[in-house]
Amino acid sequence: MLIQKYQESWENDFCVINKLIRKALSNIDIDIEHIGSTSVKNLAAKPIIDIDIVYNNAKSFDNIKLGLVQIGYFHNGDQGIKGREVFKRKDKKHSILDSIQHHLYVCQSNSVELHRHLSFRDYLRNNEKERKEYEAIKYKIAEKANQNQKKYAKMKEIAAKEFINSIIEKQQKNQNQI
Repeated sequence: MLIQKYQESWENDFCVINKLIRKALSNIDIDIEHIGSTSVKNLAAKPIIDIDIVYNNAKSFDNIKLGLVQIGYFHNGDQGIKGREVFKRKDKKHSILDSIQHHLYVCQSNSVELHRHLSFRDYLRNNEKERKEYEAIKYKIAEKANQNQKKYAKMKEIAAKEFINSIIEKQQKNQNQI
């Protein structure tokens, strides 16, 4: 199955990757965020850990990039999403980083995309009704895509976009009321 019931191991997988990245980037001021569906307890997801490395100082990006290259990643540009730089595995020789499927992004702390990731995650973590609704949408899309990951990704981008945007708007309204 493309979409799996929530796995407690996803949080541990994130922690393991987080530790390795922090070690590689130990001289750089960063935060590392577990984002995406695997970061939301009790939400079914594709078993791929999504991670945002967050930095404040624009000058830090080159050092982050260098540190990630040294542990086997390559920079794959923003893939059409401004404010979110994509890093992928290159060497496939690391026993841990290559055994835990993950997506790695680097975002400056003022990035709109970073705030979208965090808003969506935080809202779903705190709102069971919408979390279940999003899960149902994902299962339905996976079924229509015949469990094909590439078809699923394309269909989800279209079918879930309105739902995701509405959740982000709700979370931003909630934050503005605080």
